[in-house]
Amino acid sequence: MLKSPPAVKKNILGQKDFLAISDFSSDQIIDLLELAKKIKAQKNLGEQYLPLKGKTLGMIFEKSSTRTRVSFEVGMLQLGGNALFLSSNDLQIGRGETIADTARVLSEYLDGIMIRTFSHDRVEELSKYATIPVINGLTDLAHPCQALADLMTISELKGTLKGLKMAYIGDGNNMAHSLMSASAKVGMHFSIACPKEYKPNQACITSARLEAENNGAEILVTEDAVEAVKNADIVYSDVWTSMGQEKENEVRLEKFKDFQINEALIQHAKEDFLFMHCLPAHRGEEVTAEVIDGPNSVIFHQAGNRLHAQKAILVDLL
Repeated sequence: MLKSPPAVKKNILGQKDFLAISDFSSDQIIDLLELAKKIKAQKNLGEQYLPLKGKTLGMIFEKSSTRTRVSFEVGMLQLGGNALFLSSNDLQIGRGETIADTARVLSEYLDGIMIRTFSHDRVEELSKYATIPVINGLTDLAHPCQALADLMTISELKGTLKGLKMAYIGDGNNMAHSLMSASAKVGMHFSIACPKEYKPNQACITSARLEAENNGAEILVTEDAVEAVKNADIVYSDVWTSMGQEKENEVRLEKFKDFQINEALIQHAKEDFLFMHCLPAHRGEEVTAEVIDGPNSVIFHQAGNRLHAQKAILVDLL
């Protein structure tokens, strides 16, 4: 049984929490990816690695989940720890207890908290009052765990990150924000095509552009899907209507109809491009079945890396 991965830096993140990719330096992101790869390699070799024996992660869900819940729960178990599923419907925060009081109470019981919720302010408040690590499992502003797993997947399949081009087609949402920031951190060009009224948060664009400039990359925001996809190494999509936006679905279907990733659009990408999607996908809406099931699609490899990327986060923080 191995007690720790070989030649791995400790305390990579250098802070208590993992809330957003933008909180960390390029070197920290790269080091975290290396840790994730080492943990994955040990798992694939059948070697046990149990650094979190006796540790417990509380997982608060105010949004439903498949990948986030299963990957964090399995990740803790494989690292020797335990995970508790905490639905907001079962907690007192669902009946009016403040985030601050919840944070203080859970800090007495747990070694870490992962929360998947709507407002990013709730995660930041939880972080402020908790004395234990807090991990952002998703908010309406950011999805840093998914972005880290995506970088890991690209690095594994392309052998590099710097200088590649990612084209994101669709809503300027939490996924777009985190991917834009992640790309900028590692020197990867990022382009997003979306309707003008669905562009990413301007503060996120400004911050990513400054980071990208420092790392020799460019950030492009356009309403032209062909321009965004031209010569792309990665073509990425997400649903047009996220959780909490269901009432907007018909409007969004009309607004995004020219932003579908299909056989015609991917002709403008590089021949060996990777198609990525954070899942779940609405086949026939943001992407056609021919693309998502095609030879360039790596969506399940990508989903699998959620486990390993998050195990790296857990090991470093806990």
